[in-house]
Amino acid sequence: MKTQTKIVLLLSSIFLLFTLIFSGFIYYSISNYSYDDFYKRLEIRAITSATIQLESGKDTRAIKEIRKEYLEELPYEKIVVIDLSSNTAEADLKKLDLPNSFIKKGKEEKRAFYKKDKTFYSLVYYTSSEKKDYLVFASAENYYSTHHMAYLENSLIIAIIFSVVIIFLISYFFSRLVVKPLRTIIKKMNTISTKNLNLRLDVPKKNAELRLLSLTFNNMLNRLEASFETQNNFISNASHELNTPLTNIIGEAEVTLNKERSTEDYEAALTNILEEADKLSKKTQALLYLAQTGFNGKVQKNKLLRVDQVLMDAVQTVEKLYGNTKIHIDFSLLPETSDKLKIMGNTQLLELAISNLLINACKYSDGKDVYVALAVSDTNAIIIIKDHGIGIPKKDMPYIYDPFFRASNVGIHEGYGIGLPLTRNLIKMHDGELIVSSEENVETIVEIKLPLFKFS
Repeated sequence: MKTQTKIVLLLSSIFLLFTLIFSGFIYYSISNYSYDDFYKRLEIRAITSATIQLESGKDTRAIKEIRKEYLEELPYEKIVVIDLSSNTAEADLKKLDLPNSFIKKGKEEKRAFYKKDKTFYSLVYYTSSEKKDYLVFASAENYYSTHHMAYLENSLIIAIIFSVVIIFLISYFFSRLVVKPLRTIIKKMNTISTKNLNLRLDVPKKNAELRLLSLTFNNMLNRLEASFETQNNFISNASHELNTPLTNIIGEAEVTLNKERSTEDYEAALTNILEEADKLSKKTQALLYLAQTGFNGKVQKNKLLRVDQVLMDAVQTVEKLYGNTKIHIDFSLLPETSDKLKIMGNTQLLELAISNLLINACKYSDGKDVYVALAVSDTNAIIIIKDHGIGIPKKDMPYIYDPFFRASNVGIHEGYGIGLPLTRNLIKMHDGELIVSSEENVETIVEIKLPLFKFS
């Protein structure tokens, strides 16, 4: 079922239910008022008739004139007066064929009302000036209730029918008004594909919900566009990086096998082939490792560890590889208790991530000192690595996490462009954050944030 149809049905149902409840309330109220009003009329007639008939010794002309002028004759009106002191009282009451409960209530409460079919009865317990007790019955058909309520029913039914039509029309146009921006968004969405991911939805200024929806979708398109660009760059770079050693291996083998050669030539060719195969093997392993870190990390086994110890192990490992570079470690910002240094993670993976960053700092600083600092905030352990090497050009910064991408100023420095993307994935696997800032030929600062373990 379409959303517009749901809105029409929902609004129509709500307003129709409200209309029915409101109409029912009006009908019930007026019906009760009509009954009460008619009973009061009968009661007045009963009292008036009793006064006229029983107070014969007094001047009742004024009462008769009032009755004649203001109390018009009711349909099938009947007045019965029964003297309770007479011998025929019980027989007279039985002739009326009225419920004993109605008569009993009239005697006890001095008044009572009763309805039988279309006839309404009013009973008044009347005590004359001579201290004699009488039961006065006034009955008539409620012409007003019968006809007026019928008229009210017809009026309410017609009003409900018109209300349903009006409500449906209002709901329909309201639903169109609500759904129209959504249809516009859907129409624009349908025009977006992998060929034009640069397109974006127009962001409404007034409708907060649609504004949020458009912004969310545009953000998703930003991520998709970046992902597609990264994928295209990866495929292009991977093809080049893997094709180069393969081409060298095939070319070296073809040249060597082209004619008879000496043992030394064969050894040199095999050495070249072995070197290219080793490069190809390292690149393939790096690709596989990078792909593995793209999973959710559930396969890794985490444990509680101290981040300062992991950092020290990584520094010691890198110092063996780059003995000509001095790594300075600043622990002056460490907390007083070691509990604030503990994180949940995998020692080998975190050491690999930190080692990659230290290796880059040492490699591209050309023997200059590298500075490392460890600090702790309320929620994170923070590692900062700083070097004064060649830096990264500003134009290359958006692509530093693309696999196989290497900055334009790396020169003779060897590398595959895998270290930084791999490191970021390893940090993400530990719910951390990697921030890189750099200025060409000045410095590069890398910041790692890892969430501290919360002790319960």
